Amino acid sequence: MIDQPILRVLQGEAVWPPPVWLMRQAGRYLPEYRKLRATAGNFIALCTTPAMATEVTLQPVRRFGMDAAILFSDILIPPWALGQKLRYAEGEGPLMERIETIADLDKLNLARLKPGTESVMETVSRVRAELPDVTTLIGFAGSPFTVACYMLDGKGGKFDRTLGLVYSDPALVAAVIETMTTATIDYLSWQIEAGADCVMLFDSWAGLLPPDLFRAHVIRPTIRIVDAIKHRHPGVHVIGFPRLAGLMALPYIAETGISAFGMDVATDAAALARLMPRKIALQGNLDPLLLRAGGLSLDYAVERIANELAGSPHIFNLGHGIVPETPPEHVGMLIERLRALEPVPPSRALEDSRIAANSGS
Repeated sequence: MIDQPILRVLQGEAVWPPPVWLMRQAGRYLPEYRKLRATAGNFIALCTTPAMATEVTLQPVRRFGMDAAILFSDILIPPWALGQKLRYAEGEGPLMERIETIADLDKLNLARLKPGTESVMETVSRVRAELPDVTTLIGFAGSPFTVACYMLDGKGGKFDRTLGLVYSDPALVAAVIETMTTATIDYLSWQIEAGADCVMLFDSWAGLLPPDLFRAHVIRPTIRIVDAIKHRHPGVHVIGFPRLAGLMALPYIAETGISAFGMDVATDAAALARLMPRKIALQGNLDPLLLRAGGLSLDYAVERIANELAGSPHIFNLGHGIVPETPPEHVGMLIERLRALEPVPPSRALEDSRIAANSGS
C-alpha cells in the first residue's frame, strides 16, 4: 500500500509533524494561477478544461510540496451540469437562475450529471497520474445545504431567501436538498473511480441553521452521502467541514460516519478533541488572516495548533480558504515552520493520547 501521510491520519494514526494542505491552496494568491486564469476566458471554462484544471491543481504541490492536492473545481459545477444556469461576474461571485418553485427544480435532469462532469473526472485522472505517489488527491463536493443556498438565492451573500424558505416553503428546500444529495453521491463516487484517494464535503453555510434544521439539512444528508460512499467504495475516507457548526459539531461527528472533521477558525481544537463522541481525525484550523499577516504570530500559531493536537490524528490546515491577498512566501514559511517542529516529549504525546482515548468510544 502507498504510504500517504494524509491517509494514515484518516485511518486514525497520529503523524508528526502533522501532514498539511490548505483550503483554496490553488487560487488567486499564486501568480502562476493568475497568469493561467487570464487565458481561460471564464471561470467555468477554467474548471471544466482538464488541462487547465490539472495545472491549477498541481501548482501549489509543485511550489510548496503539500501533502495533498485538492481537485480544482467549484461547488456549483453539479447544479450547472444538471441544467441550472450559472455565470461568474467579476467582483460579484456566482450568479444562478434561481430555483423559484418545484417546477423549476423539475427542469433539472440528473441524467445530465455524468456527461456534464466528464471533464472533471478527466482532471482527477490526470492529476492522480502526475502526483507523487505519497501525495494524496482529495476529491470534493459542496454539501447539499450549502449548494442549495446558491440554487435558491441565485447568488452568494446572507442567503435571506433560503433562510426564509426553510420555514415558509420547507417542501421546496427539502426537494432541492434531496436532488443535490443524490447528485453528490454519484459525483463523489465518480471522482473516487477516477483516482481520488479520499473526498471532502464543504458545508460552508451550515452554521446559518438552528439545531433542528442543522440536523435535517446538514447531518441527515451527510449520513446518506457517507453511507453510500462507504458502500460503493469501502475504505475510502470522507472529511466533513460544516463551518461554524458550534456545538452541533458533536452530533455531526457522532452520527455522520465521517473520518475527519474540518475545524473552522472559531473551533477550540483542544476542547473539541476532549469532547468528541468518538475518536476521528481533526483537520484545521489556522486563521487565514493570520496566514496573510505572517511574522512571529504565524510561527507561534503553527506551533500552538500542532502541539495542541500532538498525539492525536491531525491534518494541519486553515479554518477557511486562503484569502487572495496572502503572500505566497507566507505559505512557504508555514510549511517550513511546521515541518521543522521538534517532536513533542513522549510524556506529552502519551497524555494527549489518553485524552483522545477517553473521549472516544
